[in-house]
Amino acid sequence: MHRFQVIKDLKYRLNHTRPLTPPLKDVAWNYGTNTDALRKFLDHWSNNYNFEERERYINQYSHFKTNIQGLDIHFIHVKPSTTEGKRVLPLLIVHGWSGSIMEFYKIIPFLTSPKPEYDFIFEVVAPSLPGFGFSSAATIPELSALHMSVVLKNLMLRLGHDKYYVQGGDWGASVIHAMSCLYPQHVLGMHSNLCLILNKWNFLKSALRLSSFLPWAKTKKAVGFDGFGLLAETGYFHIQATKPDTVGVGLNDSPAGLAAYIIEKFSTGTNPSYKKRADGGFLEKFTYDELIDNLMIYWVSNSITTAMRIYAELFTKSNWSLLTLLESTPIKVPSACAQFPHEIMEQNPRVLRQRFVNLLRATKMPRGGHFAAFEEPELLADEIWNSVNEMEKWNKKHRETVSRP
Repeated sequence: MHRFQVIKDLKYRLNHTRPLTPPLKDVAWNYGTNTDALRKFLDHWSNNYNFEERERYINQYSHFKTNIQGLDIHFIHVKPSTTEGKRVLPLLIVHGWSGSIMEFYKIIPFLTSPKPEYDFIFEVVAPSLPGFGFSSAATIPELSALHMSVVLKNLMLRLGHDKYYVQGGDWGASVIHAMSCLYPQHVLGMHSNLCLILNKWNFLKSALRLSSFLPWAKTKKAVGFDGFGLLAETGYFHIQATKPDTVGVGLNDSPAGLAAYIIEKFSTGTNPSYKKRADGGFLEKFTYDELIDNLMIYWVSNSITTAMRIYAELFTKSNWSLLTLLESTPIKVPSACAQFPHEIMEQNPRVLRQRFVNLLRATKMPRGGHFAAFEEPELLADEIWNSVNEMEKWNKKHRETVSRP
C-alpha cells in the first residue's frame, strides 16, 4: 500500500472509531486504559500528529535491511559524530515489547557523541527483532528469543564486528543474556536494565519472600501495589503466551484498540502508581508524538501479532527446555545491571551473581521504570558509559579467562 493510502486508511479508521465505553467512576487506570484519556490521545493522532514531520524524525538515522538465516532483518546503524583520538566500540542495543527501535531515538546521540573523560566512543547498531517492525517474521513456530540471539550475532558478524558490547531491556535483555552466554568470544561485555535469573528455584524463593523480588512489596505505599501487583500487571503476558494470534486480530484491525493496548503498558511500566491517575501519567516522560511514533511502527509494518508471538514461543516444550538449560549456565563476560526503581521485577545482586559471575556493577538508578532508554535516555547512557569503561579495564586483565561455554 502506498504511503499516502496508509495514512488515509489510518485516519479513516481513527475518525470512525466506535463510541468508547465510559470508564467507571474514579477508577483511573485500575481497569486498564481509561477511555477518557484514550479519547484525547486518539484525537491527537488523527488531528495533530504531523505524519510528514514525524517521518522525517524517524528517518534521521540510517536504516538498513539484510537477510540473515532467511529473515530480512531491519536495523539502524549510527556511527559516532567524531572519532578523533577515540577508539570505536560497537554497541548492539536491543528493544523489547511493547516498544520498538523508537525506544532508542533519544539515547543514540548520548552514545555517539564523545565524552572527554573516555578514550572510546560507541558505534550503535539497533535492530528490530524478528517479527517486530520492519524485520520479517518467522513462518514456522519455535523462533524464540534464544534463537534471535543467534540471528543478531550473525548480524554483527555481517557488519564486520567480531567483538562488541550488548545492551537491552525487556525481551532485549533476554536476547543479550543468551548472546553473552552462548558467544562470550564475541561479546566483550553486557549491560542490562532487566537482569533476572529465571530458574524455578529463584522464582520459588522470591514467591516465599516477596520483598526480595518485587520493589513494590517493600514500598507498596509509595507505588500503589500490594503483594499481588505482579499478578495484576501480567494479564497481557498470559494472553500473549497462549493465544497471541487471537488478540492480534483486533489490535491489527483497529488503531484505537492498538493504542489502548500499548499505551497502558507505557503508563504502568513507567510508574505503577500512574494507574491511580486519570491521565495515566505517561505524559510525565513521553509526548503524544513519541508514543504514536512507536504505534506507527507496529501499524505500518502490520507486526503486532508477530511481535506478540515472542511470548508464546518461550513456552513451547523444546524452547522452555532450552531456556532452563541456558539459565543454569554461567555468564562469564563482564556484566552490569541498571536497576530502575519502577521496574516490574528485580533481584538482589547476590542472587544475580549466581549466573552473572563477573557482575561488575548493579546500580540502583535514581528514577525511571521499564522503558529506561525511552524514559531516561541521558541517565541510562551515562550508566552505559561508566559500565563499559569498567568492562574495558576488566577485559585488559581478565579477557583470556572468558572462554567458550
